[in-house]
Amino acid sequence: MKIVMCTDAYWPRVNGVTVSVDSFSRALVRAGHQVVIICSFYPDDQGVGRISGVEMDRARDPTEPTVIRVPSYTLPISKEDRVAKFHKWFWVSKQLNAFAPDIVHVNSEFVIGEFGFYYAKTHSLPVVYTFHTLWEDYAVNYIPWVPEFILRFIARWIIKGMCNRAATVIAPTDQIVAVMQRYKVKKRAYLLPTGIDPALFAHEAAEIEDFRQRLYAQYPTLRDRRILLFAGRIGREKNISFLLRILPRVLAAHPDAMLVLAGNGPELRDFEEEAAGLGIADQCVFTGYLDRSDLSLLYAISELFVFPSRTETQGLVTIEAMLSGTPVVAIGEMGTRAVMGGDNGGFMVRNDPDEFASRVIQLLSDPELYGRKAREAIEHAQKWSIDNMTRRLEGIYRETLDAFHASR
Repeated sequence: MKIVMCTDAYWPRVNGVTVSVDSFSRALVRAGHQVVIICSFYPDDQGVGRISGVEMDRARDPTEPTVIRVPSYTLPISKEDRVAKFHKWFWVSKQLNAFAPDIVHVNSEFVIGEFGFYYAKTHSLPVVYTFHTLWEDYAVNYIPWVPEFILRFIARWIIKGMCNRAATVIAPTDQIVAVMQRYKVKKRAYLLPTGIDPALFAHEAAEIEDFRQRLYAQYPTLRDRRILLFAGRIGREKNISFLLRILPRVLAAHPDAMLVLAGNGPELRDFEEEAAGLGIADQCVFTGYLDRSDLSLLYAISELFVFPSRTETQGLVTIEAMLSGTPVVAIGEMGTRAVMGGDNGGFMVRNDPDEFASRVIQLLSDPELYGRKAREAIEHAQKWSIDNMTRRLEGIYRETLDAFHASR
């Protein structure tokens, strides 16, 4: 099967959509399919990692998908993100004609997502659309000067339109299915979480120790400290202020703790200033962007993964931490609730600073409980294997193709 994955966000941009597209694409190639990813081009000076300067990166390794990067503009409302150039549609179409896809899988709601819908329409192909992001809740963080009710209306209108135009809709969590019902989308949604490749988080002891020493060299204050890790976009929607406010209570019980925030984002400097205002700047390390390999090693040397976000559609980072044997304390809402399913591999708590801090202190204070939760984390995370999820995705593609061709 020849599959086109359309996404406005891809490496080096780090978010759940990027991880989903990358994980599924690689697994589909391993399963014998051909995959082309259409995504935005990120310049070298973007500050979110290195990327090749060519527009098309043909896979040299047969286990890699082909990546077509569309020339793009800076997105004024988010310096991390890009918006593809509209007039490059004809260039993209030419590349896809040479590939001759069987199906188009749209993973975003912006220019490249529209490229996918338009190409499918003009070439009589079915579209599978994954509703990844609850833009109704996110938009206010990007465009705060527009009234919230207007942003919510526009977000609902865009998502509903995507769902109704697609032949098949995938929802990564039950919560997204419920949102689709609230939006009165008539199509049935396939429930399919994103899987994670356990091999990405399997490291030899020597590799972990080498990373530990490199990290200590870069951040000497981390030496002999117990790392409480947050990984994700450094933005208001991730509820990072919540973590900063509870840290003094954790430090009172465990002065050897240190909060490490791995990721980049528009509010990074604001949170650094907030930490200074709370008197905890010396107990916080903001690493900025980390590549996926280093991030997986950082999970491995962390004591706990602490995740206060209330807007996740999937909460994949909690599974990544668990695959590394790192217990999780997280607020149990949206996608995080779906993947943790309770106190599996850690503790799923309410949006309550006292409860969150108490669970962190409990795990740091009780070695027997900590060991049990660490073993439980690895066992629970195995259920989210990318190979298992990809087999289900293959079935969705086959059903979509069969129904599409039968209807014609």
